[in-house]
Amino acid sequence: MRKAILYLEDGTYFVGTSLSTQGTSAGEVVFNTAMSGYQEILTDPSYAGQIVTMTYPLIGNYGVNEEDVESNNVHVKGFVVKEFCRHHSNFRATQSLIDYLDEHNIIAIEGIDTRALTRQLRVKGAMRGLISTEEFDLDKLAAKMKDVPSMEGADWVKEVTTSKKYIWSNDDDDSKKKYKVAAIDCGIKFNILRILTKLGCEVHVFPAQASIDEIMSIKPDGVFVSNGPGDPSAVTYAVDTVRQCFGKLPVFGICLGHQIVGQALNGKTFKLKFGHHGANHPVQDLLDKRIGITSQNHGFCVDIESLNKDEVEMIDINLNDQTLEGLRHKKMPILSFQHHPEAAPGPHDAMYLFDYFIEMMESGRS
Repeated sequence: MRKAILYLEDGTYFVGTSLSTQGTSAGEVVFNTAMSGYQEILTDPSYAGQIVTMTYPLIGNYGVNEEDVESNNVHVKGFVVKEFCRHHSNFRATQSLIDYLDEHNIIAIEGIDTRALTRQLRVKGAMRGLISTEEFDLDKLAAKMKDVPSMEGADWVKEVTTSKKYIWSNDDDDSKKKYKVAAIDCGIKFNILRILTKLGCEVHVFPAQASIDEIMSIKPDGVFVSNGPGDPSAVTYAVDTVRQCFGKLPVFGICLGHQIVGQALNGKTFKLKFGHHGANHPVQDLLDKRIGITSQNHGFCVDIESLNKDEVEMIDINLNDQTLEGLRHKKMPILSFQHHPEAAPGPHDAMYLFDYFIEMMESGRS
């Protein structure tokens, strides 16, 4: 282990130790309140461009495996924990978290006061930061910080979307395909694809830059707009395509997909102070008043006041800060949610929301 430093743009810094991977990495520093699910977090494309801090103090006790990944790569810019577990124990584990991070050349830092870091981010908001094992001069780190781009206005979708169209297949899936879904990949998680397939969907995954003609060429029953990283206002190409789908096909969006749907409905988005990242966020379904604990990972939000209330209604609300968590169009089959009903990691309380998409496609056939 070598000395490492986490330096924030406000001048706050924390000194700890690193793993094998050395160097300097930069990104937006956020915190995640989940107690487990670190492998899913590391491989979630929505974290592209971010340094993730885990608030739970001991991370890595159950190792990692080849099944619990949400994409083909690790997307975080850095990983911050209080303590890495040196001795994992799980019958499904194939290697340790430490070896996994080193294998993917992720710069990680441990041994810092993650409670103090989290409090700093809660008070001042998510900030740009640097993790370095090679530079400890504070003035030089401050100079380097000037070159770190802000998450606002940043299009990270282009970094994580698929380069070409493909059809998803679950190895263990034996369901009969009843619906054809065009999924716009803004950084899609594997568990979304698994669930849609198990619900009887043949899922055709398109690059985020796909045109309406490309999507319509497969004659889909519905369009799914996925989660993803960065500022939704920078993904204008996807917003334009989704807007052209309205009135032609049922549209269902999750996370960044929800924000893209909101913008396609002429709404606006804004950046949250420190975002929602974790697996314990309470959300109320305003249609039947049920409350679910949800998995969330976003730094931006749709402004419900910017939407035409004669056409769009809020159907889910975050009980922590009252922000918009779900919307639907009153006339067209358009539905989207800010939280992650697919979990991975997190509770399955909101899994039923996928059924709404299936019902919209079924109604479109009648």
